[in-house]
Amino acid sequence: MKKLRIIKGGPVLNEHKLLPVAGLLFSAVAWGIIWYPYRLLGGIGVSGEMAILVTYLVALIATTVFSPHAWRQFARAPGTLMVVAIAAGWCNLAYVLGVLSGEVMRVTLLFYLAPLWTVPFARVILKERISGVGYLVVFFAFCGAVVMLWNPVWGLPMPSTNAEWLGLSSGFCFALANVMIRRADTCGVVIKSLTVFLGVVLAALCAALLTPNVTAKAFSFPYQAMPLTLLIGGVIVMMSLAINYGLSRVPATQAIVILLFELVVAAFASYFLAGEVMGLKQWIGGAMIVAASLFSSQIKSV
Repeated sequence: MKKLRIIKGGPVLNEHKLLPVAGLLFSAVAWGIIWYPYRLLGGIGVSGEMAILVTYLVALIATTVFSPHAWRQFARAPGTLMVVAIAAGWCNLAYVLGVLSGEVMRVTLLFYLAPLWTVPFARVILKERISGVGYLVVFFAFCGAVVMLWNPVWGLPMPSTNAEWLGLSSGFCFALANVMIRRADTCGVVIKSLTVFLGVVLAALCAALLTPNVTAKAFSFPYQAMPLTLLIGGVIVMMSLAINYGLSRVPATQAIVILLFELVVAAFASYFLAGEVMGLKQWIGGAMIVAASLFSSQIKSV
């Protein structure tokens, strides 16, 4: 899962910043286009829930094999990490299902409403008092949501499709997971990644089991899908390691700008790979949400 440090500034940037920045860019590019291989899996008969379940299971097993002792750190903050698993599980599941079934850019932009939820979460969970910039973030994010989601028929700025609800809830859970991950400051990067992977696997399994009229066919996995599945699982592991490496060495102000490159990648990918074109309303609302994300890197505790 993508972990953006939205509240506090990051550590001092050292002189060897090329590799950390490259790691953040790799994560942004990968997240902006990862929906496409999932759609390819759907084209050969793999359900969205099953694709997510197997790919994250690959990531979980691979990381455990290379870092088997990391699970010992779970005992340092079991309650916090359990919340991380639940929130991150739904965040990743909802995001992937959203971009599989809806407009990629619209779902991605709704995901980036995360600053709107992060401010109150940080106040309640981390006991941080937010400065005036924090309220400006909420204002921009909310206005962006109103512009994007305004439905003249309903008269209220509400999501109109299941994919939009998935994108909105994904950003909400991302904000919660992000705050809880910062709360688990005694745990290392690997155990946090493992917790995320486990949460996604369990969430996908529950989603598959709770699907109406579920049959054994829903859990079938054609052998020809295995190479692509292993590739996606490997990319997920690299994304997690790269983003954590970058965030530990690049100031949050710079990191959030770099990670917003995902929106650029998603825009081009959705246009060239799926033929999606955003309207003026989506561009204006999206620009406001991006502005909120940019402002969020300047939030300070008072």
